[in-house]
Amino acid sequence: MTMPIRAVLRLAGIAVTVVSAFGLVGCLLKSPPSASEIRDETLVHAPNPPRWTAAGAAEGEVIDGWLATFADPALDALVREALEHNADLRVAAARVEQAAGYARVAGAAIYPSVTLLARGGGKLSGDNSGLQGVLLSASWELDLWGRVRAGRAAASAQYDSAEADFVYARQSLAASVAKSWFLTSEARLQTTIAQDMVQAAEQLVAIARERQRVGVGDEYDVVVAEASLGGFRDTLRSLELGYEQARRALELLLGRYPSASIDTPAELPAMPPPVPAGLPSELLERRPDIVAAERRVAAAFHREEEARAARLPTISLTAGGSNVSSDLFVLQDRDNPVWSAGANLLAPIYQGGALVARVDIRSAEQKQALAEYARIGLRAFNDVENALSSEFALTARERILAQAVADNSRAVELAQVRYRVGASDLRAVSQQQLALLAARTTLLRVRSEARVQRVNLHLALGGSFAVPPEATAGRESTAQAPVRPESHSR
Repeated sequence: MTMPIRAVLRLAGIAVTVVSAFGLVGCLLKSPPSASEIRDETLVHAPNPPRWTAAGAAEGEVIDGWLATFADPALDALVREALEHNADLRVAAARVEQAAGYARVAGAAIYPSVTLLARGGGKLSGDNSGLQGVLLSASWELDLWGRVRAGRAAASAQYDSAEADFVYARQSLAASVAKSWFLTSEARLQTTIAQDMVQAAEQLVAIARERQRVGVGDEYDVVVAEASLGGFRDTLRSLELGYEQARRALELLLGRYPSASIDTPAELPAMPPPVPAGLPSELLERRPDIVAAERRVAAAFHREEEARAARLPTISLTAGGSNVSSDLFVLQDRDNPVWSAGANLLAPIYQGGALVARVDIRSAEQKQALAEYARIGLRAFNDVENALSSEFALTARERILAQAVADNSRAVELAQVRYRVGASDLRAVSQQQLALLAARTTLLRVRSEARVQRVNLHLALGGSFAVPPEATAGRESTAQAPVRPESHSR
């Protein structure tokens, strides 16, 4: 029994030495560049202005819960359904689970590895070797240069990136559902406008035929009216097809079979009041896709540090115990059980430049991550500026087009009266009807686009859509990111 006690004391002394070594080298693991340092390095050519340059930006902090501002319970229900069943979101959730697993695997390398081997099976021990017994071994790499810890930090940063990407995927899905809902409603309303124009054209055909019957008109007017009616009917059929396709697109987002059976409202929701847009300097800290890009820079930084540390020697502590016997031959000079402890040193001497090449690869990956951050950041600024300017222009256009619709409606009435009394021909009425159709269609398109741009603005600003709490009460969505491993928290 004295041998195991000595081995235990030896291992205890080694453990104390290891703890002291870790305390001394703990500072060797460098910190990645901070978010502000990344911004200063990558966006030096595009400094943030003190405020948004596009007209129409309201002052104040960005708000969350934008979905509720449309006051549409049906839209809320559709977003909940999409979060539950959308296939793309489930793919994003699976990526987060994978990243969490990789983070746990990388973190496990910093702890000792313990294995157990047992052999048995009678006199021949199953493989005719005659050996029987138990072998317990343990090994622990001393992370003196921070290679293992750098790998763990890289995996943790990659998990952070996947988690932020998943948050942005949820926001993008909610925005896509809302925009598809508005566009589908617009498509339905466009068919309603076309139906009105078909009815008006049918009335015009009836008037032309009546004028021909009483002798004040001729066949030319009838043919012109019927040709105009055919054009409106073709437009109606085309818009009906567009409505079907819009419904199928929405159903795909919801995870349903695309049967074009979903019902949509007969009017667009009221336009919410203007929203505060915050400051450009706050955007890079708030948008999840930018946060994900920043974490990818950190992951690339740690991978480069890992590659640099891989060029240095590796020291591992080993310990083991065994109790082996044989019925076929005598094991000489052996006491059971046997305990052992030692250390291994593995130093890369020459590998044809592979280790240096790996460092160069990781350095290039970090440059790529920085460039990706700059690209995503500039795109984010552009998204906000475009959404602000688009909404401002659409508001002005809506006022202009509303007046144009009113003027064209009155002009159609006057043209029809003039045609009935013989003061003008049918071409004037047809042209005026086309002008009214164009004005009504464009006005509806502008109103729908204004709501789409409002959603784009919320998404660009990084504000959360915040599904109401009662939405998921009693059930958990299958497209939820896994809980962060506690040992890998930032």
